[in-house]
Amino acid sequence: MGKLLRQMKFQLFLLPILLIYTLFSIYPLLKSVLLSFTNFDGYVKTYDFVGLNNYMKIFTDDALVSGISFTLLFAFASTILITVLAIPLAIMLDQNFWSKNVHRAIFFFPSIPSGLLLAYIWGFILAPISSGVLNGVLEALFGMGPQPWTSDPVLAKASTIVITAWAATGWHAVLYLAFLQSISKDYYEAAAIDGATRWQQIRLITLPLLAPAMTISVMLLLTGGLKVFEIPFALTRGGPGFETHTITQVIVLRGISETQYGLASAMSVVFFLIVLAIAIFQVKFMQKREERIQ
Repeated sequence: MGKLLRQMKFQLFLLPILLIYTLFSIYPLLKSVLLSFTNFDGYVKTYDFVGLNNYMKIFTDDALVSGISFTLLFAFASTILITVLAIPLAIMLDQNFWSKNVHRAIFFFPSIPSGLLLAYIWGFILAPISSGVLNGVLEALFGMGPQPWTSDPVLAKASTIVITAWAATGWHAVLYLAFLQSISKDYYEAAAIDGATRWQQIRLITLPLLAPAMTISVMLLLTGGLKVFEIPFALTRGGPGFETHTITQVIVLRGISETQYGLASAMSVVFFLIVLAIAIFQVKFMQKREERIQ
């Protein structure tokens, strides 16, 4: 009995956290589910139940359909690109050279400013006119005409993904670096004695032991990529057309700008289910990968 009381005493410390989580996460989610079945417009206190009408409208909304396709492309492409760049960068920064701390700070710095600020700066650099910084450099060096970096559908998507990778690679490299420094050097010394090359050590020791870090990094990248808003919005405003619209941008436009809160809530519920399904699949897949390696 005394042990049970002591355990309950410790669990009481979790009560404020549980209340805050319920207030700011669980309640808004349940409220969104409720509003998704209504025609609530944000002004009237009474609203009608419309059943599944809002959900049926979702798949006839060109902006949302385009937003889903681009968001999925953005999330998976940026995750792959950042992972491919961050692991070699972490391995390089793990080496013992005199300016390693300076280099770590330099690569980590782009992740410090807000994505909105970075996107506005890159929007000036990639302006699809002759006065754009990058177009000016290309014209001066190679005599090239203005390139539509943010006005061409393919280039706009590629620019958004590349800028995101540039901003986030350093942060994830530091995450991998933390795991690298926890790997015992005895593994590498034993492998070197057995005649393993540097590449073999990386392939057979480093990459398998980085599996837990990869699970965390990929989960953060996928969930962050699926709910991205600021970089595509600030860089291209979702254009040209709906080509770089994201799901979150469409939800904000329908809910806040057009006051279709019922429709926006339905979009939010569908978006939540998509993110939940992808996150569960990714975590299960990566955990099975870790088990196979072990």
